Formats: sequence, C-alpha cells, structure tokens
Amino acid sequence: MGRQYPKRPILGVGALIIKRNKILLVERGREPLKGFWSLPGGAVETGERLEEALHREVREETGLEIEIVALSSIYERIIFDAAGVPEYHYVLMDYLCRPTGGTLCAADDACKAEWFTERELIDLNITEGTPDVIAKAFRKMGNT
Repeated sequence: MGRQYPKRPILGVGALIIKRNKILLVERGREPLKGFWSLPGGAVETGERLEEALHREVREETGLEIEIVALSSIYERIIFDAAGVPEYHYVLMDYLCRPTGGTLCAADDACKAEWFTERELIDLNITEGTPDVIAKAFRKMGNT
C-alpha cells in the first residue's frame, strides 16, 4: 500500500527520546513534511511488532539505541490535499524512550538530528501536534 492517498490509515511509531531536559528531533528530508522537525519514527512493516519497528526506525534515522519506557500517546495525523482529500493518514503510537547507546547521526529520511529544550521548540518549524505530545512526555519523564 502506498503512503500517498492510502486506502486505510498507516500505522506508525514515534520516539520521544529525552535526555537531560532535552528531546531529540529529526528534520525530515523527504515528503510528507520535508523540512519540518518531528519525532524519530516511521511506518510499521507487516509482521513487525511495534517496539521492533520503533528500535529499527530510531536506529535508521538517528544511529541511537534506545530503551522504551512506556507508551506515551496515540496521535492521528491526516494531511489533506488542495481539494480536501486525505493525501496522508497516519495513526502514530508515540513512546517515551531513553538513549542507551550508539552515536547520534542523521540518516535515512532525516537530514538533521538535534537535541532541543522544550523552550527551544517555539522557534522550530515543527509538525502539527508535536509540541503538545512533547510537553506531555516531559511531564511524564519529570525532565530526566
């Protein structure tokens, strides 16, 4: 199934990786939302468990290994085309995570990977809904 104009929503995973009061974001290098900052993550492949997909996506986009702490939120992202037709439709499972190893390096469809404080998010070109998801994660993690 193609991602553009899908027949059904696509299931995806996202990682809220928090370390020392900062969250890791990636700048998207491809459409949809090229140039926007977002959580590392992506689509779940058929036969792949959610947590396996999350580990794979984080490794591919950031070079990092993670420990999954808990499911943080479920977010639905629908992007409509100019005619008002759903061009993209994702259901995203976002997980709180801690980095456990690897070397930070943007790769795959991420052109940058950087750590940000919650305050620094205000000036970013960031995907819709992501700041609220991040604020919730910071509250849950107690800014560790």
